[in-house]
Amino acid sequence: MTDIAANWLRVRRAVENAAARADRDPAEVRVIAATKTKSVETIREAVAAGLRDFGENYVQEAATKIPALGGDVRWHLIGHLQRNKAARAVEMFDTIHTLDNVALGRSLGRLGAARGAPVRALLEINLGGESAKSGIRAEDAPRLLAALAAEEYLVIEGLMTVPPAGSVEVARGFFRELRCLRDRLRQVAGANATLRELSMGMTDDFEVAIEEGATMVRIGRALLGERPRSLTQVATEER
Repeated sequence: MTDIAANWLRVRRAVENAAARADRDPAEVRVIAATKTKSVETIREAVAAGLRDFGENYVQEAATKIPALGGDVRWHLIGHLQRNKAARAVEMFDTIHTLDNVALGRSLGRLGAARGAPVRALLEINLGGESAKSGIRAEDAPRLLAALAAEEYLVIEGLMTVPPAGSVEVARGFFRELRCLRDRLRQVAGANATLRELSMGMTDDFEVAIEEGATMVRIGRALLGERPRSLTQVATEER
């Protein structure tokens, strides 16, 4: 059994300590519990422990959880979003962390206009240039911002990244790069881009992400325990 309340206390203390090392207010950092593959019962336990922000990777999986939870919680889409699922995503999520192309951005803007409320999104930046990951290259971010500047009902609140695998100090370099990119983009952003947020850092590296300016950290294992192993993983390990 996972003691989520105890885990949450440890994570909060780690956030406070990391913020103190960077001379930051820990209240500037929002902890998002990454709930991919986690049950509704586990998420309810997290809500009871005091967590209020939850991140899902897939629209379809979230659709089975969000109606069951209700209450005063916020949902974040932290996985890749296909344009044909944008309408459902806008209905379910408070913030979409993975905007990475003009067509998707314009769709989100139209959906926001139709409901009369702006869609909040982050640009996903693929800093490592990894072909297996979604996101745009850092050098393409100004063009994407410019192409979406006229979208009145799309608010681009910041940037998100998942760094390449490596040590926490390797990750630190990518986090610092994202912060510097955000600061440069602020100088050319249109009125619909506030660029306040930096969504970066997970269980193994969230402390250095906070030291480098993260305002959102997406934590799964340290809060909710290991993900269930798939049957394929079990079969592989037992060979």
